Amino acid sequence: MESARRILVTGASGYVGGRLVTALLEDGASVRVFVRDQKKAQSNSWASSVEIATGNASDYQSTLKALNGIHTAYYLLHSINAGTNFDKIESEMATNFAKASEEAGVKQIIYLGGINNDLKSSKHLNSRANTGRSLASTSVPVMEMRAGIIIGSGSASFEMLRHLTHRLPVMTTPKWVMNKTHPIAVRDVLWYLKSAAKLEKPVSGIFDIGGPEVLTYADMMQKFAKLSGLRKRLIIKVPVLTPNLSSLWIGFVTPVPTTLARPLVGSLISEVVADPAKSIDHLIPKPAEGLIDVSTAITLALSKVSSNAVSTRWSDATAPYAPWQKAQSDPDWAGETLYKDTKVRVTDASMENLWVAIEEIGGDNGWYGADFLWYARGVIDRMIGGVGLRRGRRDPIHLRVGDSLDFWRVESLIPGESLKLYAEMILPGKAWLEFRIKKLPNGQSEVTQEASYSPRGLGGQLYWFAVLPLHTFVFPTMIRNLIRSANRKDYAERNA
Repeated sequence: MESARRILVTGASGYVGGRLVTALLEDGASVRVFVRDQKKAQSNSWASSVEIATGNASDYQSTLKALNGIHTAYYLLHSINAGTNFDKIESEMATNFAKASEEAGVKQIIYLGGINNDLKSSKHLNSRANTGRSLASTSVPVMEMRAGIIIGSGSASFEMLRHLTHRLPVMTTPKWVMNKTHPIAVRDVLWYLKSAAKLEKPVSGIFDIGGPEVLTYADMMQKFAKLSGLRKRLIIKVPVLTPNLSSLWIGFVTPVPTTLARPLVGSLISEVVADPAKSIDHLIPKPAEGLIDVSTAITLALSKVSSNAVSTRWSDATAPYAPWQKAQSDPDWAGETLYKDTKVRVTDASMENLWVAIEEIGGDNGWYGADFLWYARGVIDRMIGGVGLRRGRRDPIHLRVGDSLDFWRVESLIPGESLKLYAEMILPGKAWLEFRIKKLPNGQSEVTQEASYSPRGLGGQLYWFAVLPLHTFVFPTMIRNLIRSANRKDYAERNA
């Protein structure tokens, strides 16, 4: 790839963007990423190989600064998890990005949208199409690639498919699960995206990209069941399940929260099939080995999940916060009330084993006691539209800044020293959970576990005092069992 073609990747902290950065670097590209959180970007394996620009696509000046000197800009941003007005937010962001690109002299914008050829189209797909029109509102050529369901380890669509099929041998589903869809493997999406940066001349136009098969969502569930060694699923179609009702159910059964499931499910009312007239083959030929079929794509995704090799996940993109929430880790002098529950213990456990115990917290590993209370809090969160506990962990052993961890997100991490989690559950305030360890002069280790809570208004303060009795049970149990786990023999063997 020509070294003069500096490339900007937006959405580099997201599912597709994070993988695209790796693919571009493997091709020898000069890459700059545009992110809101520099610490989160620096936790990626590619951080030392890229230039990191920080800012927000809604802010013109930071966007312009990130685009200066860029030849090709990838637009991989969306706001479907930002509430009911996500379409307006997406349009404004895209317009801002287009104007900044024109002023910066960008030669090519490449945008990944959604196939939208059906007359009966969802709000989500219409917003994706409108984003493309907003990006194309200036003189900068926009190459818009439209994909259907993307199959790959960690994608929201794949997680929905996997958990629905695994957990429900009998399903009552809307009649539109029989609508046709055109899935594509994430590897093929990356092939088209990275190949677009190598084209000799800028290109304008809309191009549909799809895999080699067209099938229904029900067909995909049956394929998944077969490849997973499960019995054929009994799918009963009923006409009364609306997209809203379906998304509530999916939000309860799968790790995908209702706010994200709603637009994804809503898109299933459309026939999402690539239009041959919008083929990209004359510009970018298919990979030499051909496009990956659905069964192979599912098998590859399952192998990544089983080997704990999921590099990016749908939950990597930071969840939107309520309007009243300020930036994470507001300083004490910001004028907010801050309640703390601090536990300090001294132990003979080694620093190494303590860190292993801390880093493995959450997900299938649990929360060191009182897991039934954590589960109950997760259920309540899901019922009121939150993320709940089902997001789990990307990796069962290691964490990195920006990882989702049940209804927390890793805000900061210093290996061997500290881990700070920010609560993404629905709360009348902001909450953190932090672990710190240090070596004492006498050779012992000190463990500090601190829960912090900044309430919003009277309701937030009442919430803190309402759950305080539970804290007297949960937090002492947690630190006690964490230390006990750090003394386990298998930890010592793992560190040997």
